[in-house]
Amino acid sequence: MACTSCSTGKDGQPKGCKNNGTCGTDGCNKLTVFDWLSNMSLPNGEEPFNFVEVRFKNGRKHFFRNSENLSLSMGDVVATEASPGHDVGMVSLAGELVRVQMKKKKVAPDSDEVLKVYRKASQRDIDVWQEARDREDKMKVRAREIAIRLNLQMKISDIEFQGDASKATFYYTADDRVDFRQLIKEFAREFNTRIEMRQIGLRQEASRLGGIGSCGRELCCSTWLTDFRSVSTSAARYQQLSLNPQKLAGQCGKLKCCLNYELDTYLEALKSFPRTDTKLYTKKGIAVCQKIDIFQGVLWYAYEGEWMNWHKLTAEQANKIIVSNKKKEAVGSLEEYEVVLQLEDNKKPDFNNVVGQDSLTRFDNPKASTGKRRNKKRKKRKGKPSKNA
Repeated sequence: MACTSCSTGKDGQPKGCKNNGTCGTDGCNKLTVFDWLSNMSLPNGEEPFNFVEVRFKNGRKHFFRNSENLSLSMGDVVATEASPGHDVGMVSLAGELVRVQMKKKKVAPDSDEVLKVYRKASQRDIDVWQEARDREDKMKVRAREIAIRLNLQMKISDIEFQGDASKATFYYTADDRVDFRQLIKEFAREFNTRIEMRQIGLRQEASRLGGIGSCGRELCCSTWLTDFRSVSTSAARYQQLSLNPQKLAGQCGKLKCCLNYELDTYLEALKSFPRTDTKLYTKKGIAVCQKIDIFQGVLWYAYEGEWMNWHKLTAEQANKIIVSNKKKEAVGSLEEYEVVLQLEDNKKPDFNNVVGQDSLTRFDNPKASTGKRRNKKRKKRKGKPSKNA
C-alpha cells in the first residue's frame, strides 16, 4: 500500500517521500496512523508520555516503555525487549496518542506485560533482521512440505522471525487440535532455530496475508481494521441482501466485515416500516407483505390467494391500515390507497431527454453509406489523368 508520491520497501520505509510513514495522505504503510497531535506542544510542566507503539511484521503492534528516554518519532527502527533476546520493529505511534490507544485497548502502563525499548536499532541489527526476513519465504515452502508429509490437518500461513533471528514463529490455521510434537522436532532439525507454533483464526490469517476484496480495494482487515466484530446473517437480512454465501463471504471464508458498516443506518430507517409479518385486514381480503424497498420507502402487498397481483403502498399508508385494524375500523381495499399513490407519482415531473445526453454515440461521426463511398471513388478515378496521356 502506498500513496501517490512514494512506494514502500521491504523494511516498510517509504522510498519516495522520505517522511518516515507520516505523510499527509496516510497511506505509506499497513495499518499506519497519522499523528494529528505532532504539531502541538505540551502545556508547561507536563512531561511527555514515555510509551511508544511499535509495529512488527504484517501489522502486529505492541506497546513498549521508553525507559531510557530516547528521542523517538514515528518511523524510527528500534530494538525492543523480547523473550529471549530482542526484537526489531518500527515505531508506529508516539506521544499522547499512545496514551489514548492504551486506554482504548485496556493496557495498564504499570503492567508487567509492557516491555521496554532497548535502543535505536543499529545497522548490524537491521542487517540481521533483513537476512532473517529474506529466509521466511523459503522456510514457509519447506515447512508446508514437512506438514504434508506428516499428514497433519493444518495450514502454515506465515512465518515471522524475531529481530535477532533467534526464534521463528509459525502461524497456522486448523479446524481441530493438532499434535505437532514431531513437527517441531523436524522444524528444529531442518531450520536450526528455536520454533514457536501459534494458531490463528481465519480472519487473522486474511489480515496477515492481505489481498484484494470484491470491491476492488485492499482488504479492510489488512489496511485499517484492527478489531473483528461478529457478523451474523441477520445483517444481510436487514439490508435486503440475498443470502448467497459466495457473495456474502470474504476471502477468509467468513461473512464480510463491511456488512456491519451501514447496518445501523438500515436499522434506523426500518423503524418507520411496519413488520413484514404483520397482515393487513381489508373487506376484500387479508394482505401479506411480499417485498419492501427501504430507499423509496414503499412496500408491496398481495391478497391471500392472489399472489401474482402486488399492490404498492408507502410505509405511512401501511401503518395507517394497521392502526385502523387495531381499532377494528373497516378498511375497503388496498386499491384505494394504491390509486392515491399513483396520483402523487404522476405529479412528479419526469426526466426529459432534451439534448440527447443519454445517447452513448452522440459524439461519434455519422458513417457514410456504401453508395456514397462508391460514387466518391468513381469521381476520384475520373479526375485522375490516364497513364497514356
